[in-house]
Amino acid sequence: MNSKASKHDEAFVWAWLPGATEPVVAGRLHENDGLVTFNYGKSYLERTDAIPLYLPELPLEAGELPLPAGLTMPNCMRDAAPDAWGRRVILNRKFGVKGDDLDDLELSELTFLLESGSDRIGAFDFQHAPDSYEPRSPVGATLEELMESAKRVEQGIPLTLELDQALHHGSSIGGARPKALIEEKNIKYVAKFSSFSDTYSVVKAEFIAMRLAALCGINAAPVSLVHASGKDVLLIERFDRVNTPKGWRRKIMVSALTMLELDEMMARYASYQDLAEIIRHRFSDPAATLRELFARMIFNILCGNTDDHARNHAAFWDGESLNLTPAYDICPQGRSGQEASQAMLINEQNRQSRIASCLDAAHHFLVDHEEALAIVERQLRHIGKNWNDICSEAKLTETDRNFFWGRQFLNPYAFMALEGDAARLVALADDIRRAV
Repeated sequence: MNSKASKHDEAFVWAWLPGATEPVVAGRLHENDGLVTFNYGKSYLERTDAIPLYLPELPLEAGELPLPAGLTMPNCMRDAAPDAWGRRVILNRKFGVKGDDLDDLELSELTFLLESGSDRIGAFDFQHAPDSYEPRSPVGATLEELMESAKRVEQGIPLTLELDQALHHGSSIGGARPKALIEEKNIKYVAKFSSFSDTYSVVKAEFIAMRLAALCGINAAPVSLVHASGKDVLLIERFDRVNTPKGWRRKIMVSALTMLELDEMMARYASYQDLAEIIRHRFSDPAATLRELFARMIFNILCGNTDDHARNHAAFWDGESLNLTPAYDICPQGRSGQEASQAMLINEQNRQSRIASCLDAAHHFLVDHEEALAIVERQLRHIGKNWNDICSEAKLTETDRNFFWGRQFLNPYAFMALEGDAARLVALADDIRRAV
């Protein structure tokens, strides 16, 4: 089956401006011959508090704005589209099919924007009309509903649509990690669920990596682990929302893919080196940000997260400058052997998952050789010191501990080609690996 449904050729962009708790209409997306272009609304351009929704992509100018070379729609808008899981949920809802039958179905990008929930990541939403804002369900579930989900189902009490999809249809819809939005005590969370198709504890692996990242001094989003309806659930505190007495403020976010002016088809060319160049020129605190990104790159290699693609890095945009968001989606990936490569290039054309690759690139991050070695050593010691406690906190089985340790975490391949004074890192990693 190959079905394509593209009924929407326009969508109006509503945005939460910095400090605001209510959205304003900012402009219009229009699709023509497969290209989606944007123009600001006249009322928005006349606002005294108007900001460009992202530069250099959408300058605050009248008229249809040209697309950057190689893009089929503004990337900052594509950042607000549903991810692979959200797309499959929408396809399932619209076509009534699931599993492999979803793979041949398509919808236009504007349809995905208009069919997805309004509490999306970032500070944009998409509406059919420019004169009235109507938020779309599903409404985020409460933590209590999540925890009591099995009992509620047994009693015939309906769950919110997205929680029901994530908890009970995750294995049949497939295609990505099941997730839902949760709200509790003025905090919003993204909830990620284990799947029946998991061959190891994917959710617990991400919990452990995120907790260890924070203990290593990385600015990582707070996480917690709960159990609901027979599934492990990872709760990630949302950093794009701020609760105020007047309501929720939203923060505009753009991915590294957007900052690098690349689309999904060109994502393989995304590099930490190029991102570092953007940070030096466009971020509000470049020196501290570069060091933070370097530390994240090191930790990804130490924990076996090879899924560090350019949509898994992001920055807040305030209309003038960029600031790195907390780290998220640090998830050790399944690995049968030792050799591995990162999703983003590290230095020139090198993406090998080795600490040596990072040391060669350190100067791009304004980190000298000795400081780079110190960052690696500090992370190694924190991982070794906290490994058992965090695994116990996650109630990780002995089998899974053995599966992760020395394979995803501190894989020997990460320490190959370290020479000179860097060779001490090899001995330190060996000692920590044996001690644990």
